[in-house]
Parts: sequence; structure tokens; C-alpha cells
Amino acid sequence: MTIARTTSAQQPSLEDLGTPLAEVTFCVVDLETTGSGPEATITEFGAVKVRGGEVLGEFGTLVNPQTHIPALIAMLTGITNQMVAQSPILGEVLPGFLEFARNCVLVAHNARFDVGFLKRACEQHEQVWPAPAVIDTVALARQTLLTDEVPNCKLETLARHFRAATQPNHRALSDARATVDVLHGLLERVGNLGVLTLEDLKEFEHRVSPQRRAKRVWAQALPEAPGVYAFFAERPGQSRQVLYVGKSTNIRRRVRGYFTSSETRPRMDEMVRVATGVDALVCATDLEAEIRELRMIAAHSPRYNRRSRRQDKVVWVKLTTDHWPRLSIVGSPADDHATYWGPFTSKAAAQDACQALYDAHPIRQCTMRIGRNSSQAGCALGELGRCLAPCTGTDHAAYLTMVEQVRRAMSSDLRPTVASVGRRIAQLSSQQRFEEAQVLTDRLRCYATTTQRWHRLVAMSRCPQIVAARWVPSPAPAPGWQIHVIRHGRLAAAATAAPGQAPHPVAEEAVRLAETVLPSPQQLPAGSVEEAERIAAWLERPGVRLLEIDGDWSMPLHCGLNEADLPRLALGAGDTSWA
Repeated sequence: MTIARTTSAQQPSLEDLGTPLAEVTFCVVDLETTGSGPEATITEFGAVKVRGGEVLGEFGTLVNPQTHIPALIAMLTGITNQMVAQSPILGEVLPGFLEFARNCVLVAHNARFDVGFLKRACEQHEQVWPAPAVIDTVALARQTLLTDEVPNCKLETLARHFRAATQPNHRALSDARATVDVLHGLLERVGNLGVLTLEDLKEFEHRVSPQRRAKRVWAQALPEAPGVYAFFAERPGQSRQVLYVGKSTNIRRRVRGYFTSSETRPRMDEMVRVATGVDALVCATDLEAEIRELRMIAAHSPRYNRRSRRQDKVVWVKLTTDHWPRLSIVGSPADDHATYWGPFTSKAAAQDACQALYDAHPIRQCTMRIGRNSSQAGCALGELGRCLAPCTGTDHAAYLTMVEQVRRAMSSDLRPTVASVGRRIAQLSSQQRFEEAQVLTDRLRCYATTTQRWHRLVAMSRCPQIVAARWVPSPAPAPGWQIHVIRHGRLAAAATAAPGQAPHPVAEEAVRLAETVLPSPQQLPAGSVEEAERIAAWLERPGVRLLEIDGDWSMPLHCGLNEADLPRLALGAGDTSWA
């Protein structure tokens, strides 16, 4: 495990300077089309290839769209059906254009329009879209020119402003030539603002501030390895504040992205602006990076992280142990010998799951205290037959039998609940009460998902130790055998046996150095629920091998089902073959 820290005191290296604009080959393209809708197609290509102010070549051709050209488009462009009748079709022209533009930076005026047509053409004609870097002269002009210089950013306006040698006339090659002159005029303007490389140009186009670009040197000393990184703010007289925590398979590459145009989230722009440095922690495996990210977010609660900030904010359902047991929604399980079920991300989700149990097993839903020999008046649910109504003097043994069915539905077998609710769904559907049937279906889905989730966590949590390994081939950042030691549902150690290295000695050393983990009450994960679920997902991935297991890692046979099977099993409740 390696820790790296970078701050604003570092100076940029030659690698950070990027590609000089004089060495970039631009392919300036313009298309004429039959319209702008999803059914429109290309009628003319025009492209000019330039580098360092020198024209390297031109590409221009009409295209037979194999469809009628609207009269308005023909009037605007001058391209008629007769003109394109003998021209090649798009499938014949497209490969030639892609070859002409190979390894070039694509430039277009209102690039979204032209690039959109090119992408769609590649998809329709089974050509691979090369995904080149794209410069939009409209966006660049809006960032470069003042409002008192030009009234708008239309190609005709910019061509006049920069005294282009070719005036645009809605023909592809002419417009492409005019765009070349506009591009050169804009490059001259931004060069005076310190934009000297392609990377600078992209960032300038997307409004990346010079202050944000200057901080990209922070990534220079970071490792190209999997791990976690943390942006922080450190001010004189104030404690260090963690602003954002993230993970990546390549820390340097990911952190560098925060200072370029590829990062478009406004809150990340604000975060980088107030940050004074970044820490990095190299991890042995991708899973270790995931877990350390979760733990750091839980420890620091960074203001710019949105996900995983409320890992402990889950609720559980408790089957109480009083004389007339009921379901209760609680914040956390206690060591009180009650039956717990969950977890749920919200109280509303817990209530939905409880309603599925109530629909199948009519135990009481009220919260009032009921004595051993109560003889009060029944509630509406009791009168409707949806509650055994212990308040009216229900037989205690019969009530406990129903409670035991609820306990089994939570802890071992979901089939009776699915069948019971399924019969009600079928009845509502036959009466065309589809909205009510959908409500019950949603409750049943929540119940089935929660039950499977519960057993998935408990099965792993009751194991004092699981040692597992998975082979990760090159060119992954950390190829080899990724080895994890899991104790009571918490990651205790991680290691990697490099290709050619025997994995068992590495695993034995990882076990020796692993964190001591004590079991938690109710056989719940020793760490957070989110951490346990990440670990369970890794253990269930194809290719994972168990090197050692201490405990019983198993689940009841009928504790879960596939999402696709739920409607069939519920509506086919009369067919017990699945049971």
C-alpha cells in the first residue's frame, strides 16, 4: 500500500504540455443533407485537411441519398434530385471519407449536426466510428469573440469577420474552405491567450478555466495503479478537509481528467477550484480500492461526494418478542434475540415489504399495547379479515402459529408468501383491477428482493474467514491472482500474486497480516452493508476460487428467486411444481 500526495507547488513536465497546435492535422468537414430529422441523409461531403496552416488535401463529392430532396432544401443548397441521380450512394462514399479523415482532429461549424450524421451513417453502413477529437468552431467562437465584434456566430458572419478567401454558399466544399479560414482566425486569437496545444484548445472550448488547467500538474506524481484518491483543502489555521474521494484502476489518468474538458459536472469544477492538493492510496486490487473508498467516504463525509455518504442510514424490520408479536421498523438491530430482516434504504421501502407479509399473513399492524387477555373492540382490518385481531381475544396459540409463518417467510422460505399474494394478484387481474394488482406486485417484488439480500449478507457474515482468489489477465493494471481475506463480511486483507508467482504463499501471508474482525450481533456484516454487498458481488463473479473457508457459507434453498420468474410463480400459484 503506497500513499502519494501532490499539491500546487509542483511544476508542469513536458508530458503535461500536450500536442502543439502546429503539429495537429485538422480535417475540416461540412455536410449537406436532406434535412435535420432522424430520416434525413447526406447529399454532399466537403472536407479540407490542414496542418500548420498548410492545406494537405481536399475531399468533395455529391451523394445520391436514394430519397427525394425537399424543395426547400434544394432551394437553399442548390442541390437537386437531377444533380445527385448519377452520384455514388452513401455506402460507397463513407469509407473514402473515413480514410481521408484518419488520425485527424475533426473540425466542423456546429459540429453536433455534422458528427451526428457521420455517426449515424457509420452505424447504418456497418463502419466503425473512429471517435476522433472534435473541435466546434461555433463553441470556440463563442468563447473567443466579444459580442461587440460579431452579432452572431453564423458561418457567414465569421467568414466576413475573418476575411475568409471563400465565402460560404451552402455547398459542402465551399463551406469547409470557409471554415478553415475561420478556424485559423480563431486559433490566432486564442494563441494570444496562451492556448498553444490541442489539449488547451479543447479545454478553452469547454470553458475550462486557466486556474483549473494549471492544477493538472497534480496528477504528474500520482501512480498509474489501482487505488483511491482524495482531493483536500488545507488552509492556514484550519484543519485539513477532505472534499472528494474517488477510486480508479489508474489513479493518475483519472485524476488528470478532473482538469480537462472531459469533466463537465459543475460541482466537480467547484471542488477542483477550492482544492489545494490530492492524496492517492495505491491498493493491491480493484475490490480493495472499492472498499477503501467506501470507508473513507464514511469517515470523512466529503461534501462533494453524493453516493455512499449515508452507508449507515438503513432501516430494518424487527419481529418483536412481546406476547402478541408484530413487525416494527427500527434503525439498527439489537442483541435482543428478536428476528430481524432487511436492510432497507428507506422507511417507505420497509413499509412496502411489510405490507407484502401482511397481505399473506394477517398478524396485527397496530402499535398499541395488548394485554394477555384483551377483549377490546376490533379494528377495521379485523372486520375485513386482514388481521387476526388479538385485541378481541384471539386464540394465542393460533396467533403464534401465524407469527411463526411470518418468521419463516423472513428467514427461510418465501414460497408460501409468494403463493398467497399471487392468488390475490390473480383475483384482482381477473376483475380488471390492474392498478391494485400492480401495487401488490411491487410489494411482492420488494419482499422477494429483500429476503434474498438478507440471506446473501447473513451467509457471508457468519463465516469467520473466507480466502478467495480470482485470476485477472493482462493488460489489467494489476494482473495476476487477486486474493482477498474476508472475515465476517468485512474485507480484512488484499494481495496480488503476480503472473508466474505462486498464489498460495501470497494468500498465507495475507491471512497472517489480515485485520482482526469480531462478529457482530444478529450475524450481520462486521462492516457496512454496502461494503458487504460489494464483497458478495465479487465472490459471485465467474472465475473466483475459494482457497479456504471457515464456517457455513450457504443460503436456504427457497430464500430467493429470479426477477423474471416472479410473475410466473406468483400468478401460477395454483401450480405447486415450483415449490
